[in-house]
Amino acid sequence: MEHDNEVNKTRSALSSAETPTSRKVRRRVIGLALVIAGPGLVVMLADTDAGSLITAAQSGSRWGYQMVLPQLVLIPILYIVQEMTVRLGILTHKGHGALIREHFGPRWALLSAGTLFACSVGALLTEFAGVAGVGELFGIPRSLSVPVATAFLIGIALTGSYQRVERIGIALGLAELIFIPAVIMAHPNLHAMAHGLVHMPLEKSSYVLLLAANVGAVIMPWMIFYQQGAVVDKGLRPIDLRSERRDTAFGAVLTQLIMIFMVVLFAATVGRTHPGAPLATVTEMSTALNPYLGALGAKVLLGAAVLGAALVAALVASLAGAWGISEVFGWKHSLNERPNRQTAKFYVTYGLAHVLGAVVVLLSLNLVNLVIDVEVMNTLVLPIVLGFLLVLERRALPSEYRMRGARRFVSTALCLGVIIFGLFLLPATLGLL
Repeated sequence: MEHDNEVNKTRSALSSAETPTSRKVRRRVIGLALVIAGPGLVVMLADTDAGSLITAAQSGSRWGYQMVLPQLVLIPILYIVQEMTVRLGILTHKGHGALIREHFGPRWALLSAGTLFACSVGALLTEFAGVAGVGELFGIPRSLSVPVATAFLIGIALTGSYQRVERIGIALGLAELIFIPAVIMAHPNLHAMAHGLVHMPLEKSSYVLLLAANVGAVIMPWMIFYQQGAVVDKGLRPIDLRSERRDTAFGAVLTQLIMIFMVVLFAATVGRTHPGAPLATVTEMSTALNPYLGALGAKVLLGAAVLGAALVAALVASLAGAWGISEVFGWKHSLNERPNRQTAKFYVTYGLAHVLGAVVVLLSLNLVNLVIDVEVMNTLVLPIVLGFLLVLERRALPSEYRMRGARRFVSTALCLGVIIFGLFLLPATLGLL
């Protein structure tokens, strides 16, 4: 594989140099780090997708700075869950779907594949709705923006290089950092922010409900499948475990900082003058920011961030679905090979997910209801996905790489907490409360 060769050549150059200068050593170390890093960062950037950004905007508008602390608390939860996928992928050299088939049998594997594909297509509905919303901000109809985005995302995967796909994904996701100047322009109140960090109205059901929405949006089923499949496709080895953990930790911090930027932006603007204003679409979010950033500034800043978030999430979710299904059915699957007879089923699955998502959005169905259905589906699948992950961590890894003692207790407790919050959100999402 192209990437395996790149990693191995860099390692060999580093180890074979007998008397390299310090500058050469630094260059080789940096080069190796750049080759190894990536899966943790790109999956975390995808986690802050269009739906998550809308949730963060609603959080800031409704509850101001009181929603900042929960975003900080979610950082270790994100890291713990995704770090398990790193160890499973690197140490077993198998994807998540393959491990489920091996340890639980073909029926459970088939169930996981079906739910994963449904969640992936559901995620694509949300992301394509975000793409359509950004296009409409600039007068571009969804009949043009959605097909162009679909062709772009399918084309990326056909380049024959996982490394290239990953770099494009990271570049798209980093567009979300454009919120930094927007936050500065909004002039947040630092005293009010400090007060919000220590005062959370947990006694109010509406606050707890929105808190549950934030927690439920943190871990998507496709994130687990993607990162484990990615470290396998990159050919990473146990020697790379520490670097990949750092990559995952950095990604967890970065994605939650982006969420905080969004919360603070809307807390300092809409939340201060029109708390609770409806913010269910990109257009509504942009309109709400017009008085503070100007019509053009709001469009450009919000449009770039949401478009980048939607595209990287669509890329990751669809790849996760295609990898997971291919692993369960034993199909050859690697982005390091262009489409051929052996990889045809993998690429068809990847493309089909995009086409299905795009067609549903272009049919102009009720996208609000569709997004709610996606949230319900993710909530129902989450206990199964996290349950498999915890059991596989115990069964599939060599004993010296398993969690023990307090670490295992804390990790299990946090995963159960995410499941409980997700299930708490379910009745309200269904309109039963």
